[in-house]
Amino acid sequence: MKIDRTVVRSLALFDRTSDGDLDRLLAHATARRVAQGDVVFAQGEQAVCFYLLLHGRLKVMQVTEDGQQIIVRVVHPGDLFGFAKALQRPDYPGTARAATDSVIISWPTDLWNHFVEQNPRLAVSAMQTIGQRLEEAHTRIREMSTQEVERRVAHAVLRLSRQAGRQEEHGIRIDFPITRQDIAEMTGTTLHTVSRILSAWEERGLVAGGRQKLTVVDVPGLRLLAEGARD
Repeated sequence: MKIDRTVVRSLALFDRTSDGDLDRLLAHATARRVAQGDVVFAQGEQAVCFYLLLHGRLKVMQVTEDGQQIIVRVVHPGDLFGFAKALQRPDYPGTARAATDSVIISWPTDLWNHFVEQNPRLAVSAMQTIGQRLEEAHTRIREMSTQEVERRVAHAVLRLSRQAGRQEEHGIRIDFPITRQDIAEMTGTTLHTVSRILSAWEERGLVAGGRQKLTVVDVPGLRLLAEGARD
């Protein structure tokens, strides 16, 4: 599919890139649509491309050595992903699956070094993404090691509302389909436990649910739970 330069230009990553430099970048790029539920790449596959998300949302999942599936990252529009070259590895460490109908741009992995040398903001963005992923990983390890499940779920829902929240009349709706199983995989717990917690929160007016929907109704109340405060 044809790449709309104005859409790429609207992303913070390229808002200072000259027209000539942007055209040279896009000359090597391929754009495609990814239907909801389709896989962009799978864990363990050779990393032949790196990617930029133009539209939609992706979930990056990993299967641990004991067979447990966890969601390690949600990819938002404007995010780079799949840049295994920057991690000094030949394969993808996780599976990227479209949470909604999405549009992605890809470049051959062999061009990574050239791109970061010619485009410092691309290198900075990649480093920031890696740093953010490390920080989130450390935070999740700390939460799972020291916090009870309800606090972990509260932190996860608040993070999603910050990163992918849309303000609506009755609260902040997470702007992509999110299931209770997804939240369980984000927090290292079970579907039964997450269902019990969210049902209790709905009764208290903290959140509003629905089929693959979640709205945070009472942000201060949920934040108190995340911090360990009790009514």
